[in-house]
Amino acid sequence: MRVYLDNAATTPLAPEVIQAMLPIMEGVFGNPSSVHLHGRQARALIEKSRKQIASLIHARPSEIFFTSGGTEADNLVFRSAIKNLGIRTIITSPIEHHAVSHTAEEIAKELNLSIKWLNVNSLGQIDLSQLEELLKTNTHCLVSLMHANNEIGTLLPLKKVSELCQKYNAFFHSDTVQTMGHYAFDMEAIKIHFLACSAHKFHGPKGIGFIYINSDLKINPQITGGAQERNMRAGTENIYGIVGMAKAFEIAYQCLSEHQEYIGGLKKYMIEQLEKNIPGVEFNGDAKGSSLYTVLSVRFPSSEINEMFLYKLDIEGISASGGSACSSGSNVESHVIRAIHNDSKRPSIRFSFSRYNTKEEIDYTVGKIKEFYSIQ
Repeated sequence: MRVYLDNAATTPLAPEVIQAMLPIMEGVFGNPSSVHLHGRQARALIEKSRKQIASLIHARPSEIFFTSGGTEADNLVFRSAIKNLGIRTIITSPIEHHAVSHTAEEIAKELNLSIKWLNVNSLGQIDLSQLEELLKTNTHCLVSLMHANNEIGTLLPLKKVSELCQKYNAFFHSDTVQTMGHYAFDMEAIKIHFLACSAHKFHGPKGIGFIYINSDLKINPQITGGAQERNMRAGTENIYGIVGMAKAFEIAYQCLSEHQEYIGGLKKYMIEQLEKNIPGVEFNGDAKGSSLYTVLSVRFPSSEINEMFLYKLDIEGISASGGSACSSGSNVESHVIRAIHNDSKRPSIRFSFSRYNTKEEIDYTVGKIKEFYSIQ
C-alpha cells in the first residue's frame, strides 16, 4: 500500500485539471503578446482565467498578477514593493516560510532596514499586543505574516492583523500559499495589500501562482524585460499552467465546505487514533483549535527510531515530512519547531491531507507507527 500524506508540500493534479489543460497544450500555442489570431486565442484564455480567479476572492482582475508560484510572489513584495512604498521597518515572525524570512533578511541588509521579530507562543501564535506596540512606535512598516503556518498549521487572525495595520497605516502582506483554495477570501471585506498563491497546493499544476496586489498601490516589477502582466512581470505567460490553476481554483471553491468537512474529519480522526494507540503522543501548534485543517504536526515519544522515523515510514509506503517541503525526507529539526519547543529529543512529523485521502489510509499509517514502537 502507498499512502501520500505530504499534501502541504504538493498535491496531485486533479483529473479535471488535467482535462482542462490537455486541449490547450495540444491546440493553443500562440504567444499571448502577438496580435494575430493565435496570439489572441492565448490572450483570451489568460484573461478569462484571471477574471475567474479574481471573482472567487472578490478582487478586481487588475489586482491579479500571474507568477511562477508563491516564492516569486513573496519575493516581489520584498524586492520591489518595499522600495516603492518607502518601507523602513519590516515586522514578521520567526516561523515564516523561508521565502519570507530569508528574503526579508537579505533586503533589510541591502537597504539598511530594521526587522522586528514578533514573539510566538508554544502554539505558534503571534503576540498581537506586541504587534500593536511595534506599529505604534515605528512608521513606514510592512507587516508580513502567513495566514497558516505550513509546518504546524496554526492560523493567523487575519482580520485582526488587517485592522491593526489599517489603524497604524502599515502595509500588510500575507503568504496564503497553504490556505488559498482551502478557505474563502473576500478582498472587498478585508484590507490586505499583498497575497501570495501557488496552484500546486490545491491540485493545480506546479510552476504557476499569482500575487494579489491591492489596486491602491503602484509597484514596479521585479522581473523586467517585457510588458507582460501589465508591465508587472516580464516573460511569456505559462498559458497551460494559468488555465490549470483557474480550473483547480474553480473546483476548490465550488466544493469548499464539502472539502473542509471531509479533510477536517480525516485530521480529527488521525488525532483520535494516534492518542488511542501511541501513549505520550503530542501535537504541535493549535491542532485541536484554530488550525489549518489540512495539516497535522505530531510530536512522537522519544525512542530509538527518532532519526529513522521518516525513513521507516517511507519503507512502509507512507509519504510524510519533517516540516516544510524544504525538509521533506530530512530529520533535521525545522526552524518552526525550534521556535516553539526546546525539546529536540522528540521527533516531529508533519502529516498533511487532501480530498483524495481516506480513513483506511489513516488506519494503515497509525498501525505502522504503532508497530514501530512495539518492536523496539
